[in-house]
Formats: sequence, C-alpha cells, structure tokens
Amino acid sequence: MKLSVRVLLGFFLIVGLAAFFVLRTFMQEVKPGVRQGLEVSLVDTANLLAEIAAPELEAGTLAQGTFAHAVARYTHRSLKARIWGLEKRAAEFQVYVTDANGKVVFDSNGQAQGQDYSRWNDVLMTLRGEYGVRSTRLVPGDETSSRMHVAAPILKGDRVLGVLTVATPTSSVVPFAQRSERRVLRAGLLLMGAALLIGIGLSWWLTRSLGRLRTYARQVAEGHKAAMPALGGGELAELGCALEGMREKLEGRKYLERYVQALTHEMKTPLAAIHGAAELLEEDLPEPERKLFVANIREQEERLQRLVERMLGLASLQHRQGLEGAVAVSLAEVITRMVSSKAARCVPKEIVIEIRGPIAATVRGEAFLLELALSNLLDNAIDFSPTGGRIYLALEAHRDRVILVVKDQGTGIPDYAVGRIFEPFYSLPRPETGKKSTGLGLSFVREVAELHRGSIEVCNHPNGGAEARLTLMG
Repeated sequence: MKLSVRVLLGFFLIVGLAAFFVLRTFMQEVKPGVRQGLEVSLVDTANLLAEIAAPELEAGTLAQGTFAHAVARYTHRSLKARIWGLEKRAAEFQVYVTDANGKVVFDSNGQAQGQDYSRWNDVLMTLRGEYGVRSTRLVPGDETSSRMHVAAPILKGDRVLGVLTVATPTSSVVPFAQRSERRVLRAGLLLMGAALLIGIGLSWWLTRSLGRLRTYARQVAEGHKAAMPALGGGELAELGCALEGMREKLEGRKYLERYVQALTHEMKTPLAAIHGAAELLEEDLPEPERKLFVANIREQEERLQRLVERMLGLASLQHRQGLEGAVAVSLAEVITRMVSSKAARCVPKEIVIEIRGPIAATVRGEAFLLELALSNLLDNAIDFSPTGGRIYLALEAHRDRVILVVKDQGTGIPDYAVGRIFEPFYSLPRPETGKKSTGLGLSFVREVAELHRGSIEVCNHPNGGAEARLTLMG
C-alpha cells in the first residue's frame, strides 16, 4: 500500500472515529433533550394553572367558572407561531383537574370528566406529595401516539384540594428533534468531508515532498545532475539538507579517487618525456638536437598545462547541479563567434566551416559554457578533418528543443572507440600528427549538455565522417 494511502486512511480513521462517536452520542441525546425541555415547560405551566384554578375548585364552580371558559377559548385559538422555521397552528395542551380523591372534575377535552384517575401516576404521585409525571401511548406500540402528563397540586394552604394535569403529545416536539438531527447529521457529513479533503491535502503534501526527495536520491544514485528540491522548512528540509551533504561528501571522495588515478596515469607520459629530454640535455649535444629536446620539453609542459586546466574546468562542471545565472542565449551569436575564433586554425589545413540553413534559435542557459562546448566540438572536427575538407554546422529547431549539428569529412570513429569516446582521458590519435589530446573535451561537452537539460551524441555519418549532435532544451 502506498504511503499516501496509508497516511490518508490513518488520518481519516482517527477523525472519522472521533466524529462518529461524537455524532452518535449527540444524536442519542437530541430526543431526550428536547423532551426534557418540554417537560420543564409543562411543569411551569401546570403549577401556574393550578394556582389559577385553586379558588374555583375550592368553591366547587370549576367546571362552569372562569377557568373552564378560559381553557375552552384556548383550545379554539388559531395559532400562527413560526418557531425556528417550523409552524405551530393549533393548541395541543390538554388540561384536566381531579379532586382530592382522584376523580376528574374538569377535562378540557370533555371526555374524562367523572372518571377515576387516582391510579394514574401523575395524579397518584402528586396526591402523595411527590412529583407526578407519566408518559402514556394512546395506541400501544405506536411511539408517535405518546403523550406526556405533568401534574401539579392544587393547594389551600397546606391542604391538597386536587391535582391539575397538563398533557401534550410528544409528537409536537418530534419535528424539532428531527430537524436538529438532520442539522447535526449534515454538519457531521460536512465535517467528514472537510476531514477527507484535509487528509487528502496532507497526504498529497507529505508524499509529494517525500517523492521529490526520492526522485532526487534516485537521480544522484544513477549519476545524473540533480538539484536539491525546495522543501521549505521543517524536518523534511533538514532531511533534504542531510541527503545533499551526504551526496557532496560521497561524490567528492569518489571524484578524488577516480581522477587522481586518471590524472596520475595521463601525466606519466609527458613527465617521462620531460625527464628523458632533461637527462639528454645534461650531455654535450649538438645544437640541433639540443633545440629538439628543448622543444619537446616545452610541448610536454604545454600538454600538462592543458591537462590541468581541462581537469579543473571539468571538475568545476561535474560538481555543479544546475545552471548559474541562466539567460536567453542566441545560438546564432554563439556560432558566429566560435566560427570566427577558429579561422586561424582552419587556414593551415585549408578547411572551410560551412553553416547550413537558418541559425536563428534561442535557448536558456549560460553563453560561456555553450561557447566552450561548441569550441570543443569544432576543435575535434578540425583535428580529424583532411586538408581542404569542410565542416558543416547546422541547427535543427523543434518545438521544445534545438539540436546543434557539427559534421566533418574525416575518417570517422573506429569501431573499437565508439563506446569510449566520452570517457575522461580517452583520446584518439590525430590523423596527421598521430598525437592525442587530453581526452577531456567530449566529457566537458557532455557535462555542459546535462547542465542545460540536454544531451550529446557523436556517431559516424552514413556518408562518411563523424557527426556530433548537441541537443539543448528550448
């Protein structure tokens, strides 16, 4: 299972369980809470009406008196109350009064008058001096037919004259409870949805950052140029810095070991030549031979200097993970400058550099590095071109990239060298002199290409000669 899925499931499980238990508890308390509120109002109502009915009950005129008429008018009232979005149109209270023996002497519905209610809890408990309340279903098994009865004593001093009970169907408050349940459920679902979105966002952010670190680590492991991704602050940024520091140390150690060995190997030949020439110069030699050995020492010294300079330049590029100060570079200007700079080298061999097609193209990068890369490619083409040969320069512009093509008319690349030409210090002897270069030119070009998110390919052309294709992203 992916990390993002595990994080999302874990977060949503925690939030979901918490929300479920809170909602479940709240939903279980909604109806009892509403009924408790109803009971509180009935207690106040019953006690108030008991005080009003007390004088007429004592006088024996309750059934025909002011109290009975007032209750009758109440039952016929047309109510137009809008309570929290719900309408109440009819009076629902039932009021009945019993005497001290539990016999009904007044009933607002006119149905129970004269009946014995002394065994009903509301009347029985009140006559005992306790709190009298009961809930009775008019239709057994039908919860919606339940009515709540709350009683209050009718007193004359300390003497109980009777009991007044106020009853109302609990269904009158059911719509309020149901509306509360719906609102709570809707809020709960919104909460769960918000939690899901937050979980998805958190999972995406975490796995995205970890994914960028993973991609960076893989690129480094595969030897590619990779810039440390921006991770902001916090532990992930610290982890990224630690990976970057580890990469630099490992690369520095491997680079040192590899290039010290290679440099030592490449320096052996010129040093041996210098040492041999110096020993011969200690003897008494004819002037022509002395000049020959001095020239040999100078030539090997220049080779060592070029080798060190190329090594330093290549090392600088290999430790860079991205471009510095990249700008829009006109390849036409780069080509023009480099062709002009190579004119002096082309004259002795009567080589012509021919530009084919339009060269108006722009890439984003460092002009200096691109000039050095093209310079190395032209140097190779000049070295391997025959006298009177031609070097062709062309640009192939595509939608998202530009390909710089350099083709010569030389003998091409031998089969045994095709897979090694980009190896540092690997060089082929020049056709006319038999001498080798530092073997770092194409390695330098490859580093420049990778820094510009491109590539370099050198192969034999079907019509003869070698062709270099430097791909740069537009």
